[in-house]
Amino acid sequence: MSESNTNNISKEQQKNKIRERYKGIDLDMLEVIPAKKQADFYDDIYRRVAVYVRVSTDNLQQTSSYELQKNYYEDKVQKNANWKLVGIYADEGISGTSLNHRDAFNKMIEDCKSGKIDMIITKSVSRFSRNLIDCKTIVQTLYSLRNPVGVFFETDNLFTLNQKDSMRLSMMAMLAEEESHTKSSIMNASLEMRFGHGIVLTPVLLGYDHDEDGELIINENEAHTVQLIFYMYLYGYTCNEVVDTLEKIGRKTKKGNEMWSSGSILNTLRNERYCGDVLTWKTYTPDFLTHKSKKNRGDRTQHRWRNHHDAIISRDDYIAVQHLLANAKYGNKGILPELIVVPEGSLQGFVSINPRWAGFNADDYFSASKKADSVTEKNAANSQVEAQSGDFDFRGFEITRSQFFNATNRICMTFSTESLKFSMSCIRKLENSQYIEALIHPTKKMIIVRTVTKERKNAIQWSKISGDGTIVPRIISGAAFLSTIYTILDWNKDYKYRAIGIRKAIANENILFFDLSEVELFVPQKSFSENEKKDTDTEKLKDIAPLTANVGKSIVAMPTEWADSFGTEYYEHSQEQNCEKSNQWHINESATPFSKLRDLDVTSHATVANNIQRIIKEVRTEDTLNE
Repeated sequence: MSESNTNNISKEQQKNKIRERYKGIDLDMLEVIPAKKQADFYDDIYRRVAVYVRVSTDNLQQTSSYELQKNYYEDKVQKNANWKLVGIYADEGISGTSLNHRDAFNKMIEDCKSGKIDMIITKSVSRFSRNLIDCKTIVQTLYSLRNPVGVFFETDNLFTLNQKDSMRLSMMAMLAEEESHTKSSIMNASLEMRFGHGIVLTPVLLGYDHDEDGELIINENEAHTVQLIFYMYLYGYTCNEVVDTLEKIGRKTKKGNEMWSSGSILNTLRNERYCGDVLTWKTYTPDFLTHKSKKNRGDRTQHRWRNHHDAIISRDDYIAVQHLLANAKYGNKGILPELIVVPEGSLQGFVSINPRWAGFNADDYFSASKKADSVTEKNAANSQVEAQSGDFDFRGFEITRSQFFNATNRICMTFSTESLKFSMSCIRKLENSQYIEALIHPTKKMIIVRTVTKERKNAIQWSKISGDGTIVPRIISGAAFLSTIYTILDWNKDYKYRAIGIRKAIANENILFFDLSEVELFVPQKSFSENEKKDTDTEKLKDIAPLTANVGKSIVAMPTEWADSFGTEYYEHSQEQNCEKSNQWHINESATPFSKLRDLDVTSHATVANNIQRIIKEVRTEDTLNE
């Protein structure tokens, strides 16, 4: 017999066995054990019942609804002889989109897990939860308990232990969530319309009361507290020091508390209402489910209403305080800083860089320098260096750029938008000093560095003592000022830059001179690789070209115009040398303030001090009279 015939007989036999198996068996030999009846809300069995009640707001109308729900379900449970009321769990003035702050609800779920509850009754799915995921998760958790707990939604006629209601429950929970989403959108649109028509919210605020129309009017007694807070911060006190002062003289918060916190002081200082303005949408809630607020950084339309009400603090003082607050993280203390500029000498027009203040922009530096610099562009253009009789004519010759030499131990400074670092040679050339002052001439694109004491205003620590006792360069954090320097020099903020410097010794004084018009730059390699892929040589990198193939993570690059020259013209360079040889260096010349940077009429330091003393004296006198 062939193999194929054998296989066919084998398959037929297997089919016959299957047919015999499904002909049935003797029913007298079979015992059927029926399953328990699926739980139903209407079963007459003993149950320990909990009632859950929630209203989303705490206004008077919602309070009546809240009480009606409690009374109704309490009567309903008591009328059923098989039910025992465990308790009524009620949340008043709480949203159902999140489990946060729903203390009664969370306590009820914990009691279910502890075996104290058999069934929960509530009005509807929307009362139980307006979050689809929360609703399904909680229902499944209760169903999975050793003794499953069912939830009955009366209005929706749903019982969670009945599996047939599972799909309908999901739909109802989704509708409840979407209803909250719609209400949230309507509320935001309503607020937008109110703000656009000048109908702004005026909550309870220290220093103000509300008149019969709900508008802010000054509370003179509380206004003294607000003024004291602002003046003390303007004078240079920290928030904690302001707290100590307020508690010491017994000033009270808006709620009547005598205990203050640095956070409440900070909120007061940042509140624009104290200068008479109102700014809408300072924060917003992007997710209606989590209710977490987020600072508005242009994500929502804002409205600023100036002179909306009487001010307690002048607008200029308020603006000055905002600058101080914004720059506190950079270590800046004291009253609003001023740019200081060298008034005369060879450093005339050089502006001292404030390393801890981010409030100055590029225009401020240009204005300060221009105000002090008395040398006009016309005079500078007419100043020429000429070959004397008998001298060799160097016209057409160039002084080679130092960047073309791979010399070690160069005097150089390296910039990024976050930090600044000087080479070890810089520190050695200035006799291992630890503190320096950096001054920039924004028009000439030059920076000079000179040694100063630690106490000098704008002093920068550029070196530190290592573990073995040697002095080494220190990375200088420049988040407060380097972005502005990049703008002054029109540099690309994606790149690092390195400037080569020279030392000049005049009258036993040393100074480092950096020309920022000709610098090396470090371009991330990915910039070139992306550029090759996109074939965009004429775009981002059109003005630079790589000097080497690979230097770490960056490629050293130089401007393409350098390819046509070795450096600066000989006589142009000689003109700079003659300037440097001048006996009018004035490198220790004290810089003078440039005080009209922002046209702010900030209360003077002396007046602020007098106001602080006056207010404290008046407050103590008032307290004595009240006693």
